[in-house]
Amino acid sequence: MGPPKPCWHAQLPSLSHVATFPVRTFCLLASIVVVAATPCPRSCHCSERNGVVVQCVSRNLDQIPSDLPEDTVTLLLSSNRIGHIPNQAFKDLRRLKELDLSQNQIESIDSGAFLGISEGLRTLDLSHNQLHSVPKEAFAKLSARIRLSSNPWHCDCSLQEVLRELRLDPETVNKVICQTSVQEKYAERPVIQVLDSGINFCNFHHKTTDVAMFVTMFGWFAMVIAYIIYYVRHNQEDARRHMEYLKSLPSSSHISKDFDTASTGL
Repeated sequence: MGPPKPCWHAQLPSLSHVATFPVRTFCLLASIVVVAATPCPRSCHCSERNGVVVQCVSRNLDQIPSDLPEDTVTLLLSSNRIGHIPNQAFKDLRRLKELDLSQNQIESIDSGAFLGISEGLRTLDLSHNQLHSVPKEAFAKLSARIRLSSNPWHCDCSLQEVLRELRLDPETVNKVICQTSVQEKYAERPVIQVLDSGINFCNFHHKTTDVAMFVTMFGWFAMVIAYIIYYVRHNQEDARRHMEYLKSLPSSSHISKDFDTASTGL
């Protein structure tokens, strides 16, 4: 007899058949339930492709939609005005495989921004944004292939430690450029090229810290020495004035002679 056909393919004998109304009613209710189970954000377009594909490209969004379907597998948010990714922005999207945040204005990412999707995510596009740095914790346990090109990166120890843990997209890795650097001579150069040359920004950071600490300690030492010198000189001046005062007083021998003279006269 073969497998049962879907409701919309069912061959009903006649519209007047007694079972027609219940069957059609069931199909209508089932379709309503399916639609209700996967709501789509008002500013986006959703389609089904082994899960929900949510397309919110060029919708002038300034933040990530909060009402995304939980069975989303692809989320396209490129070419918007998003400036910040908050903690747990995608926490309910445990089936998410692809996340495109390129061509936005993202300047900061919270350390818990990708909690809940880090293990299942396969591709993450953060290219063409305004990122100078990101917290290392933001990409913890992230196994996705990541695009970070065309951002104004500041190359320092922090960025070096972040990149060490990531799977950068090989097609765009040479476009991850140091716009600025703790060592100016490495500005405007590809980050990977600089790191592959043996440069260790963390060593430079430690040296800079040591120099700063030395300068601070030297400053405190100089202040202590200056205070001691001032204190000694001040005490010497007080001692000199005290000695001059004592010298200005009549001596005891003069007082005795004056007393004897007065007694003889009497």
